[in-house]
Amino acid sequence: MGLDAAARRVKDMSAYVIIRIKGQPDVPPDVEKTLENLRLHKRYHAVIYPKDLPGLEGMLRKAQAWITWGEINKETLAQLLEKRGRLPGNKRLTLDVLKEKFNVNSYEELAEKILSGEVLLHKQDVIKPVFRLHPPRGGFRGSTKKPYGAGGEAGYRGEKINELLLRML
Repeated sequence: MGLDAAARRVKDMSAYVIIRIKGQPDVPPDVEKTLENLRLHKRYHAVIYPKDLPGLEGMLRKAQAWITWGEINKETLAQLLEKRGRLPGNKRLTLDVLKEKFNVNSYEELAEKILSGEVLLHKQDVIKPVFRLHPPRGGFRGSTKKPYGAGGEAGYRGEKINELLLRML
């Protein structure tokens, strides 16, 4: 029974990708501090945090008008690591570094470890925790001022975050 519970926990484990979609003007001080704590200092920066991180839901709610977030899948995370992953000194994340530091042979294996909770991007010092993205190809589908459910771009969007992220790579 213990093994079954551990397997279920790994299966349930996933991560949020959080993308800042609005810039600096008119940000209230408390929201600015929240964005700073999330490491989202500039527009089109993205970070990845485990879903079960204590206090994360409250920070997301507080800053929801300036960010969008959802559950990232393994394929999109692997592409994000390959194309936008950086090391200190702004060096690209290479397969040699993955083998040496994380004992994995591909970006997909590292993505799996991140989603299972074995590697926490916000706590390690090999890969920079912030990913710099392009504005989305084709632009945003809605207004960045409205919530995602009301035809806008801000707030929680679930699995649909992967489509936006692929357009931003």
